[in-house]
Amino acid sequence: MANYYNKDLYKILGLTFEATLDDIKKAYRNLAKKYHPDVAKGEIDINKFREIKEAYDILSDTEARKKYDVLHGYYREKMQKEYERKLEEEKKARYEEYIKKAKVHSQKAEPFSKSFNEAIDTLFKSTKTNTQNQQKTKEKQKSKKEDKKEKPFNGDDINMDLSISCFEAINGTNRKVNILHTQPCHKCNGHKFINDSQCPMCKGSGLLSIQKKINVKIPKGVSQGSKVRVKGEGNSGMNGGKDGDLYLIINIEKNPYYEFDGLNILCNLPITPSEAVFGADISIPTTTGKIKVKIPPMTSSGQKLKIANEGLESKDKSKKGDIIITVLIKLPKELSKDELDLYEELQHASKSDIRGDMKSVK
Repeated sequence: MANYYNKDLYKILGLTFEATLDDIKKAYRNLAKKYHPDVAKGEIDINKFREIKEAYDILSDTEARKKYDVLHGYYREKMQKEYERKLEEEKKARYEEYIKKAKVHSQKAEPFSKSFNEAIDTLFKSTKTNTQNQQKTKEKQKSKKEDKKEKPFNGDDINMDLSISCFEAINGTNRKVNILHTQPCHKCNGHKFINDSQCPMCKGSGLLSIQKKINVKIPKGVSQGSKVRVKGEGNSGMNGGKDGDLYLIINIEKNPYYEFDGLNILCNLPITPSEAVFGADISIPTTTGKIKVKIPPMTSSGQKLKIANEGLESKDKSKKGDIIITVLIKLPKELSKDELDLYEELQHASKSDIRGDMKSVK
């Protein structure tokens, strides 16, 4: 809605800044009948209706309208017209009071002379002129003070990507992050000039870029793409304005060994051929620490094992998932000569036909 403060909202509704609230409501009803998608017939300009609706929302709200009028100078004109209206009412009241007194003192009560009316007009015109001159003088003085005093503005927010592991996303973590943010120049205090000359430190920008390391707490259960807000760690405000915030955009790194299915943790566990044949006790990391997994002898690749109640916990802590392990038999990337000799000896010694079942396939 902020962009609509730059438009002529009264013109959009076909009104002037002197319009009353009833005028605004009436104008909106008439335009809504013409442009509302649910009412109007034929081709609809939805952007036109959105513009009308936004104009109505601002002008029908007392505070929002006042803010808009101040920004566009209408508020001062309204106050001036209100002052003139009251002045005219006061003039009329004095005129009527004078007539009443004249009737009391004279039964003939002749109409006032033109000179008397002119005298009254001159009196009020003089009063009005003096008041206007005083008001203009005050406005000029106020404007000079405002020009000397720079207006405060808030610092911008900073958005920064942060990569964490899947376990860190589940359990939460603390991270030290290095951010680059701006702050007012300490030499000119953000005023850009020193003794009417450009500040040599900030080159007249009023700002300096500063590297800063901060500790950030990442809460439990953050998801991919979520934002963690660190209040007041964005760019610094100027002239008393508020500092911006730091927003860390979470990126959860993909893990080749772990995936998550609801409350269950799916683990791909590589083992050696010898571990598959003889069995082994293998330690693996989980969300709560390391646990031992017993691999039974003669385990096949792709075989699944379940460790109950070691998965994720539900938010209400009423349920806990399992760890589902898929065993994958893998060879090392490099084998020593002794290992190769043993595999060759094993190949000659083995009498098993592991592909015997394939012979019966037709």
